[in-house]
This record gives sequence, C-alpha cells and structure tokens, in this order.
Amino acid sequence: MVGDKTKIVLVLEYDGTGYYGFQLQDNVPTIQGVLETGIKKLTGEMSRIIAASRTDSGVHARGQVVSFRTGSVLPPQQIITGLNYYLPADIAVRAAYRVSDKFNVRKDAVSREYKYYILNSLTRSPLRKYYSYQVKGQLNIEDMNRACQAIIGRHDFISFASELADDEKSSTVRDVYRAVMVREGEMMVFDIEANSFLRHQVRNTVGALIRVGLGKVGIDEFKDIIKARQPGRAGPAVPACGLCLERVNYPGPFQERFNENL
Repeated sequence: MVGDKTKIVLVLEYDGTGYYGFQLQDNVPTIQGVLETGIKKLTGEMSRIIAASRTDSGVHARGQVVSFRTGSVLPPQQIITGLNYYLPADIAVRAAYRVSDKFNVRKDAVSREYKYYILNSLTRSPLRKYYSYQVKGQLNIEDMNRACQAIIGRHDFISFASELADDEKSSTVRDVYRAVMVREGEMMVFDIEANSFLRHQVRNTVGALIRVGLGKVGIDEFKDIIKARQPGRAGPAVPACGLCLERVNYPGPFQERFNENL
C-alpha cells in the first residue's frame, strides 16, 4: 500500500568490518548501498539514504541515525521487522520513526558520541581483534586524561584531520563537550562527544593520546599539536576497527522518543 511520501528515521547498529564505510561507492559493499537495497526490497521504491555521520571503512556503529522518504504506509514496527529480514546479519535496524519532512538527521543533530577501544595487553585477543586496537606497552591513563582536558572546548582541530571532505573546508573549528579515557580491565575506552568531527579526527586524536600514554609525547607537546593547526600533525591514526559511533543526539521531542528505544 502506497501513500504520499513521508520521512522515516532509522537507528542502526552495524559491524563495519566487511564494508568500505557508510557512503555509497561503486563496486564495493557499503552500509548505505546494502540499506538502500533492503529498502527497495521492502517498499518497492529506490530511496536515497541520508546519514547523521558518515563512518569510514571498517568503523562500527551502535547508534547511527539515517533517514529516507517513502510512499509506504507500513507502521514503524513493520519497517523494523521487514528491513531486518532483508538486511545481512551485520546490519540491524534498532528503531524507526515517522517524522516531519523538515527534520534533518544531519543538520539537526546537536552532537555525536564516539568510543574507541584499546586493548592494552601483551596478549592478543581473537574475540576482540575486529573491535579494538592492541597496544602492548603500558599506558599511563592519568597523563592521557590530562591531555584529554586540552581538547575539550572550541578549537581548530585541523591538526587532527588526515584530509578534509568538501563540506569541512569552510571551517575546521569544532566544539568538544566530553573527552575521557576509562580503563575497564585490559580494555581502555576513549569516550568523546562533540558537535561534529572532521574526517579521521577521533582516530588521530587516539593516536596522539597513545603516544602520550607511552611517554613519547608530553602534555605540552600535545597542546602544541592543537596550536600548530597543521593538517595531519597529530596521529598516527589508529586503525578503524576500534572505533564505534555510539550515539547521535537531537534537541526536543525526537530525542525523547529516541531515548525510549536505546
């Protein structure tokens, strides 16, 4: 059954290991490509997906938010069930909402939250190899958290960008609301929230923090990386496997509905 087109918002979880990032590309598997194929199978329509955050190749997500327009009048629960039937096991729809056409998953987001997982152990972990990055040297978490304090607030983060997407070239200033390193046994988790991120910003930040934790870079040197405003100065970027988009936050009523399902 088809009606006037309306906007649907989905919350996705996915294992990015087997994909060349979120964004559609020719001749390689992407999250967007697989999802658009699933939507076509469910609704009979070819719908273009818009994502709140374009995750890179190999990056995972627990709370990616996307939208598409459709003439289907299927209720949200049937959209969830139907899409999960057509999607592969490494992508799942966690929630679905029918929203106002004015709602923009990208522009209306007030912040994104990412976590990066570091296995700080001499011994590799076969069960964690696709979801964390192993660092064998002992990491000083106190120094790493002192460095984290330096990136909180509004800064020009171009030193933490490997390259800039076209829509990032107008400004490389970002607002970081939270940045902290937490140890959970052998696992260290870097938790960061910002209004948005430059490409590879989180992975380059973690790369620099690891050098601080290993005693290779001092706190003042870390601060100098920020002040330098030189592209690629931070890093080296850590592998994508340890990075996960945890959540995208919105103001007002949609966030309240979102919270009920996560």
